Amino acid sequence: MSLPETLQSLTTKLAWTSLGLTLITLLSFIINWSQRFRLVGITGFTILLAASCWAFGVSYTPPVSIEGALNPPIVFDNGVDLLIAQAPADFPEEAIWPTLNQIAGNIRGGRNGADVHVRLRQILPAGEGISQPVILGEVVRDLKSDRTIPVEPKSND
Repeated sequence: MSLPETLQSLTTKLAWTSLGLTLITLLSFIINWSQRFRLVGITGFTILLAASCWAFGVSYTPPVSIEGALNPPIVFDNGVDLLIAQAPADFPEEAIWPTLNQIAGNIRGGRNGADVHVRLRQILPAGEGISQPVILGEVVRDLKSDRTIPVEPKSND
């Protein structure tokens, strides 16, 4: 069962349980049962759980998954306009653009509407104890129009 289906099922069960507990709680106040105040807490908590599951189910969006993309670790994210992923040494060239598009597609809001530069880099040895970062590819995710724009590599001529 997928997560959205599980959340919907759980929300329905918790809502019915909340309704039943509400009726039992009201009945306990009518017959002056000694456990009535404990039932108030249990009922309130069950209502809160049902509302939380419903809210999470409404707001949940599954992550973007693109065929051919790999999942390199994110090594830098300034939270505004730059995100860098680290490609391993054996990273296949045909996986660069799908990977960049997948990472860019999984960026959510909360970045002040800025264009986010997503870079895929690889660290290559440049000498004895020295390494050099090499940018394999870059895309810009425009959060306002919800599109991804490839960036042409800069030539070092």
